[in-house]
Amino acid sequence: MLRLSTYGRPAIPFRSTVVGRVRRTSVTTGTRDEVFVTDGVPTPKVCRGYTAIATTGTISPSQAARLDMPIIHRVPSVDHLSQGDVVALDPSGHIRTLYRRGSRHNTLLATERCNSFCVMCSQPPRDVDETGIVEEHLRVIELMDPATEELGISGGEPTLLKDDLLRLVERCRDLLPRTALHILSNGRLFYYGSFASRIAEIRHPNLMFGVPLYSDIDYCHDYVVQCRGAFDDTIVGLLNLGQHQVPVEIRVVVHRDTYARLPDLARFVYRNLTFASHVTFMGLEPMGFAAANLRTLWIDPWDYRDPLEKAVLFLARRGMNVSIYNNQLCTMPESLWPYGRKSISDWKNEYLPVCEQCDERERCCGFFSSSIRRVTSTHIRPICRSTSNPAVLGSETAEPFL
Repeated sequence: MLRLSTYGRPAIPFRSTVVGRVRRTSVTTGTRDEVFVTDGVPTPKVCRGYTAIATTGTISPSQAARLDMPIIHRVPSVDHLSQGDVVALDPSGHIRTLYRRGSRHNTLLATERCNSFCVMCSQPPRDVDETGIVEEHLRVIELMDPATEELGISGGEPTLLKDDLLRLVERCRDLLPRTALHILSNGRLFYYGSFASRIAEIRHPNLMFGVPLYSDIDYCHDYVVQCRGAFDDTIVGLLNLGQHQVPVEIRVVVHRDTYARLPDLARFVYRNLTFASHVTFMGLEPMGFAAANLRTLWIDPWDYRDPLEKAVLFLARRGMNVSIYNNQLCTMPESLWPYGRKSISDWKNEYLPVCEQCDERERCCGFFSSSIRRVTSTHIRPICRSTSNPAVLGSETAEPFL
């Protein structure tokens, strides 16, 4: 699993968080947009003009005073930081990676607040002080490489930012016009048609809202999100987004409370939400509430392969764009392999040793790191193309539960 943060010590105290673009190679004069990241002890000559310094070396208070900028020193390692990444240096000594230039899996955590309480939420809502978080997001967007292929915005629930979410979308439109923007939202606040209209009026060239729908029955969906009336809010919100031609993706997290009605949900989507640009069926990520509720939520993907196959093929044969996220190919019928995607973000993506023997490893999404620690299918095995059927060459899985 890739590292996204590290800690050092402030060489001398500084008051506020500094956000900047990583510079790994010294130049005659840096810019106020850049954080100089280095090993060893930098000299004033090579640090001129930067907004801050992060270093594995030890800087004395007198040296820090001469450098005259925020410095976090005695960092164990800076090897995970590359030229063009964007980092935040906190007065506590925490160095957070906010954007990785070389990755296709960059996401802004818009807020940790949420108006739902989903039983399998991998990022449980928290009521924390988020003063300045929107300004930090806006600054990150300014510092990102305009060639970035895609950017996610998630939460919590991003629409709770209201006007500030519009500001983020506008900033992305203006500064990252070639970057696909994917926003994860429960869609409930789009019940208010004026909000959907204002999003549409921004005219972002490549925007998608990913909205979860867990059942075709209202009380089943409401149970999963732990909020009465959420199904009605979400359906009206989806219809409002569709009316204003804002692209939407329907996202279905599959677990013990949702798997049985997947074919019924597929029929509901086709009859009522045909305007959806994409429908995804997603394996469970055992983090947050999903980890806490794992004994009641977990079902081996092998055991729901039949309803999944019926749902996916029903939509695909009717011309809808369908994908399967987070499930390994060896747990699916071969008819579903074309719909499997390498969906897990690179910083939390791993494979089991047995996967090294698999002919389809490069096509398979692998596992969440949290899955390997907690639970995996008991049917993980390498697929061998040298025979007519996938070969079972052994099985190597985690224990079902810790």
